[in-house]
Amino acid sequence: MIRAVSFLLDTFLGLYAAALLVRFWLQAVRAPSRHPAAPFLAALTDWCVRPARRVIPGLWGLDIPTLLLAWATLALLQFALLVVRGWMFDVDVARVIGFVVIEATVGVVRWSIYVFIGALLAQAVLSWTQPYSPLAPALNALTRPLLGPFRRRIPPIGNVDLSPLFAIVALQLALMVVDHVAGLLR
Repeated sequence: MIRAVSFLLDTFLGLYAAALLVRFWLQAVRAPSRHPAAPFLAALTDWCVRPARRVIPGLWGLDIPTLLLAWATLALLQFALLVVRGWMFDVDVARVIGFVVIEATVGVVRWSIYVFIGALLAQAVLSWTQPYSPLAPALNALTRPLLGPFRRRIPPIGNVDLSPLFAIVALQLALMVVDHVAGLLR
């Protein structure tokens, strides 16, 4: 039963944090808001983002309230998982808080990497199947900062752009580094 509850918590809270991060990153890269995912993300996240924006200001053009809500969602997830697994909170509260803060921060970085990997994969599939999809401009805006350095150094081979492959490999390596650093901090 503990595994099932943990799975449900991880699935729903993790995916909600991912939705918040997608919204954050699309706004951070100034992606066009006229794409099919925009109304879905707005409907899913507006209930908490709009009130948070009234209290927490943005910074340098970034939607900090949305980023903090993603972090808070992942912190809530970690805390809920500790409760479900029977963590003894009377042992050391500072240690529990430190663990939740570190895991939520690592979770934001990890889910952000997953968002970019998913965007790269979706962009690659759409470029072959539906290059003029309404979602293509948003995916292009989201992946452009990642693909730019690779595209400058790796020319297309036989009119095939291999930069998404190299970007995904780099993101996978970044994910390994994040997991290693998180392991050291635990």
